[in-house]
Amino acid sequence: MEIVYSLLILLIIACLIIICYVFYYNKLQDCKLKIDEAESIIDESLREKYDLIVTIKNLITSNINDKINFKDIDELKEQNISNFDLDRKLSEYKTLILKINDDYIELDKNKEFKDYLNQIKRADEKISAAKKFYNNYITISNELVRKIPSNIVAKINNIEIKNFFDGKDMNDNDFNDFKL
Repeated sequence: MEIVYSLLILLIIACLIIICYVFYYNKLQDCKLKIDEAESIIDESLREKYDLIVTIKNLITSNINDKINFKDIDELKEQNISNFDLDRKLSEYKTLILKINDDYIELDKNKEFKDYLNQIKRADEKISAAKKFYNNYITISNELVRKIPSNIVAKINNIEIKNFFDGKDMNDNDFNDFKL
């Protein structure tokens, strides 16, 4: 009779371990899905912002007689850079466009130009929200990877700590990744 009780207790313990494993595995996978979703939104919005900036660049060059250097924006698409770097470069171009808008009154009167600027503003808002969403789920995922018992599930499935959108690794001793 003791063998039956021992087997029953082992079966119950095994079932609890399996339930715990499935619970934490699903939490980790939920985070992964949310992170992938945010990355997709960021990718799509960055492509949209790039296309808008190229369109505005063409609009500026056709409406202004002065030669304005957009620092090879057309070649930016061929470069192999991270979304964070692309976001920074596109922000630089947006700043240049806003400065040009302030310097040339004829652009300020152009309705098409204003519409494109508003579309860029909406894309920026979408990117900002997606980055916040992404970083939030990275935080949750990293907590699960670090804490017991979910870290055991993460190790079994080769799930590792991920960096935030800006590429900062909070676990290294590199203080140079905190540049503005």
